[in-house]
Amino acid sequence: MSLLSFFQNKSVLITGASSGIGEELALQLAQLHARLTLTARRRELLEALAQKIAASGKPLPLVVPVDVTHDNDLTHAVAECLRVYQRLDLVIANAGFGIVGPFKKLSLDDYRRQFETNVFGLLRTAYAALSAIEQSRGNLVLIGSVAGWASTPGASAYAMSKFAVRALADSIAPELALSGVTVTLISPGFVASNIRRVDNKGAFHDHAPEPISGWIVVPTAKAVRQILHAVACGKREAVVTGHGKALVAVARFAPWLLRIASRRMARQRGGYRSEPRSA
Repeated sequence: MSLLSFFQNKSVLITGASSGIGEELALQLAQLHARLTLTARRRELLEALAQKIAASGKPLPLVVPVDVTHDNDLTHAVAECLRVYQRLDLVIANAGFGIVGPFKKLSLDDYRRQFETNVFGLLRTAYAALSAIEQSRGNLVLIGSVAGWASTPGASAYAMSKFAVRALADSIAPELALSGVTVTLISPGFVASNIRRVDNKGAFHDHAPEPISGWIVVPTAKAVRQILHAVACGKREAVVTGHGKALVAVARFAPWLLRIASRRMARQRGGYRSEPRSA
């Protein structure tokens, strides 16, 4: 099935659409003639993205500011989507960020804050949209991470949240299939995005440098094409990026290698960021 034939005229809601993977999903889906509802916390970025899409000759997307940690925001966004488009076919739960740091320097509040966005924010999205996508026999896409397969020193909070997302996907995929909903878990490796410029409090630092070596970071457009192919094919899970696939393979079949690497990493690292470094 071609991407155009699958996504054309589908009503799609994306959380975390203001930058990174979410922004590129919006751009590519617009070119595939999807009808978009874009949500994120920063209205000005959503409006700029919507105008960019409109300038390319595509219909102006619906913009609804949303904070996924607020109980009523997602319900409102889905209601607005249904008001404008009369249906909802595809929901992409993409909003998230990463808390990092050694265990001794993190607090219970850090772990709570991580789960509030990455896990409970995703759950709020799924529950708010569930009735609509059951009615359309649509798709629910959960953005996880290869960190949901392999945890490393300094990433306990983030990895815990992504392990939880993978567990959720494994549990609900067969349940929702009974009502015609297809669940796809997307597990990216390192993709060009702003997630590594967001500090442990959830604040974005525009001028913070990319902490990951450029050679391993996959361009966002390439990763999103892989995501859309996985969704159109109805895949249960797609691991995105070559290095991500290699890491998942090691986690599944040779976990002892990861344990060795983690011990070395814990010994060698001189410290962990608590917020992005200034330029």
